[in-house]
Amino acid sequence: MSDLGAPRELGRSGVEITPLALGTAGIGNLYTEVAEEDAYATVRAALERGIRSFDTAPHYGLGLAERRLGAALRDLPRDAYTVSTKVGRRLEPSDAGGDDLANAFAVPATHRRVWDFGADGVRRSLEASLERLGLDRVDVVYLHDPDDHEEQAFREGYPALEKLRSEGVVRAIGAGMNQTAMLTRFVRDTDVDVVLCAGRHTLLDASASADLLPAALERGVSVVVGGAFNSGLLADPRPGATYDYAAAPAALLERALRIKETAERHGTSLRAAALAHCAAHPAVAGVLVGARSAAEVHDSADRFTETVPAALWDELRESGLLPSAPA
Repeated sequence: MSDLGAPRELGRSGVEITPLALGTAGIGNLYTEVAEEDAYATVRAALERGIRSFDTAPHYGLGLAERRLGAALRDLPRDAYTVSTKVGRRLEPSDAGGDDLANAFAVPATHRRVWDFGADGVRRSLEASLERLGLDRVDVVYLHDPDDHEEQAFREGYPALEKLRSEGVVRAIGAGMNQTAMLTRFVRDTDVDVVLCAGRHTLLDASASADLLPAALERGVSVVVGGAFNSGLLADPRPGATYDYAAAPAALLERALRIKETAERHGTSLRAAALAHCAAHPAVAGVLVGARSAAEVHDSADRFTETVPAALWDELRESGLLPSAPA
């Protein structure tokens, strides 16, 4: 088993997560289908490597990721792992037919997503998630991508989560987004335990360092970092690689290639450096990495435990390749 490091508490919630966690969008058929057995093998590989924290959402494959994750964990003692899911998109049955590829998932369009950060919607969404997961509880619930629903999320969604936490239905609450401004508002203006920030604390994007990470450290709120590879560019920089789910701009591709060359000169890999950078900040409790196969899980665990020499960071800073936080 890889030594991923000691579990870390989310805020003051009592919920602990492993420093490396598995995201399940991939086993929810993100972009292309994943066979059922491969999905289960992905979760088993994570467990084998010491990963005990799993993140999912109704959005991922119209509930497929939740069903597969729950099935893969079913024979384990409930206290052997932590699960986070999300609210904000309720799933309603649909007879429209076709597939869900317009939303990036290769599944039949049996349901449609309904944005809902209302108190009733939050509870209904969580109840449906528990049913799909086959669990009596989850450990963490995030408000999922409330970008265009800010006031409802703060006025109704967050208080609903706070009530669920006070009732003991969930143990930790927060919000998950691809931006830092609203997450920083959650950290400063509410009593969240954790925020999930995707793509804004990476080797190519330091925006979380300007507001979110200092605020989280000050308030004792944990940060889970997703999108360590910026959707692909930092995993395998090459022409056609993606950055934030679109074709990477030429300047960013060149920078990623230069970071890769520098890392290899220091005897490590770009992927190891990307993960180590995410994990190093004291506000960060864990790094969330998606996978769609056992091989991808093993690679991420290997890279996460790889030694990254301090001299690499010195050279990246001196050469201007490591981004500074915005002024």
